Amino acid sequence: MIDKTHEQLSITEQCELADLSKSTLYYKPRAEKPENVVLMNRIDEVYTKRPYYGARRIQKTLSTTENRINIKRIRRLMKKMGLLTVYPKRDLSRPAPWHKKYPYLLRGLAIERPNQVWSTDITYVKMNRGYMYLIAVIDWHSRFVLSWKISNTMTVDFCKTCLQEAIDNYGTPEIFNTDQGSQFTSPAFISIWDKHPEVKISMDGKGRATDNAFIERLWRSVKQETIYPNDYQDGASLWVGLHDYFTYYNNERIHQGLKYKTPRSIYHSAYTESEVVNRKEEKELLLENDNPKSIDLCPTSVQSLGYIT
Repeated sequence: MIDKTHEQLSITEQCELADLSKSTLYYKPRAEKPENVVLMNRIDEVYTKRPYYGARRIQKTLSTTENRINIKRIRRLMKKMGLLTVYPKRDLSRPAPWHKKYPYLLRGLAIERPNQVWSTDITYVKMNRGYMYLIAVIDWHSRFVLSWKISNTMTVDFCKTCLQEAIDNYGTPEIFNTDQGSQFTSPAFISIWDKHPEVKISMDGKGRATDNAFIERLWRSVKQETIYPNDYQDGASLWVGLHDYFTYYNNERIHQGLKYKTPRSIYHSAYTESEVVNRKEEKELLLENDNPKSIDLCPTSVQSLGYIT
């Protein structure tokens, strides 16, 4: 956004044009203290079980007579984790002034086929040492997880890479739904759809976590079935665990809402396996033509890469 090598505009002038504080440009976020990471993990466990709990009820749940936790601390950490209490709020239709307006297109819509609606979201994932952010793209009709990635920061690039992978492997949906998080409303993220004008963009009402209910259920399953029981030590072990879990989730885990079938069987009932294989072969051929060198498909260093899957 800011070009430090621009010959005609100084950095100060570019910041003024972008309505950006110059101090923001040079700001480097500090890592959370270990005690805050422990508290974030406890907040995440409470929120996963009771997403209707707000900051005050979470504070009361986690505070003891000997250790009273400040409500401002809880609110700050919940904001950092991207946690939003599930309950209706007033004045939901007013978007932030810098957001491009996209309506919520799914209210009352019958979801009847694969690739009719995709959605994406980010969630906080605890580890034994530190934490990561997990993003996934899911097909609403089948609950099939089309792509996923983990990152140590919530950047637009990490979100774009995940969505582009889903498009490369499975084509495009009729409707793509997200919340109004800054990553998803960013022009850099929305521009992915410039090449696919037939795709309609839908966004949840601001403050309405229930509008993206299917992926919220996915996060609950991921955390209760693999994150909490396994207590992953670092990013590399987390990647391996999530890879195994999503393979199981797509191919073996039956869903009551799918009449006890797996996501893959429902997704491929209309979108054949051969089409998926052809897309992947085409993608691999393009990669070989663009870069004949070998590609590391399972990196082991999260910190050096920023995001992996």
